[in-house]
Amino acid sequence: MIVCEDLTKRFRNYEMEPGVLGALKSFVHRRYREVVAVDNFSLSIHAGEFVGLLGPNGAGKTTLMKMFTGVVAPSEGRLEVLGYEPFDRLIDFRKRISLVMGQKSQLWWDIPARTSFELLRRYYEVESKAFEKRLHHLSELLEVRHLLNIHVRKLSLGERMKMELMASLLHEPEVIFLDEPTIGLDLVAQRNIRSFLREYQKETGTTVVLTSHYMADVHELCERVVLILQGQKRFDGSIENFVHLLGTDKFVSVEFRDPVNVEDPIWSPLQPRWNTDHTEVKLLVSEDDIRQTVSQILQSYPVVDFHTGKIPIEHVMETLLSRPELVPPSVSSSKGA
Repeated sequence: MIVCEDLTKRFRNYEMEPGVLGALKSFVHRRYREVVAVDNFSLSIHAGEFVGLLGPNGAGKTTLMKMFTGVVAPSEGRLEVLGYEPFDRLIDFRKRISLVMGQKSQLWWDIPARTSFELLRRYYEVESKAFEKRLHHLSELLEVRHLLNIHVRKLSLGERMKMELMASLLHEPEVIFLDEPTIGLDLVAQRNIRSFLREYQKETGTTVVLTSHYMADVHELCERVVLILQGQKRFDGSIENFVHLLGTDKFVSVEFRDPVNVEDPIWSPLQPRWNTDHTEVKLLVSEDDIRQTVSQILQSYPVVDFHTGKIPIEHVMETLLSRPELVPPSVSSSKGA
């Protein structure tokens, strides 16, 4: 379905010193800096998988998505999607994929979404009867049928994103690439988008590749995650195994009545994360020590509330980004290349 081997993408960025002198120098001698956005990246994704690409800003996630869809060409390496080399941009290939970018629109703002959909129907050469059937089905699933004839610029951000998803699905692509589809949306809109994507993928078996900084998107939708740091694949496996990169410790959240002494030695082995006024803390405690640790905290400080449970994926991601040395050089599942 999607196979890449030793994929690398380099960009040359033009650098100019500030001021008039810098501008004049650039006419004589231009200076460039090479940036490696994706570095010897290998991956295999099979039909029907829902895969999340994780990483900080600048890790290479969007560059990968652009290479997968043929927007940019790799500098080195092998890449095939559905048996095609994406950058050839063959019409047959484009009919079988779609790309949704949360920060870029494929709809025309000054006309109703319905009109944009009709233009896309002609571009993808979708038969009219099939198009109307899909339009009706998707608009019902997304609950936007009453908005189809309203100009796109007058829709809310959440409503526009629903229309973007419809536009990307009207030709029934086999692979969907979603780059930050819930960015900027409120919590209700995010939940609605996730619910739709979950139901659609379950119904159609479509292959989906997702990037998102919202861990709720990844946790609720993806069966498999790939962690990318500085353009390199550092983890490839299940959500459960990703969480276990921090071990099998339990997550403990404690709320205090008054600010507490954060210098108390009790906290040092527990990787504490405090709120600003030191009345709440999040801790990692080994299963063997959890009873003793909680008892010690309750005896030492005025506790208002506390919770224990599995480590949230948000905490795992935050910890790994701040301490990348915790990630082994390469951790892959049997599915990964």
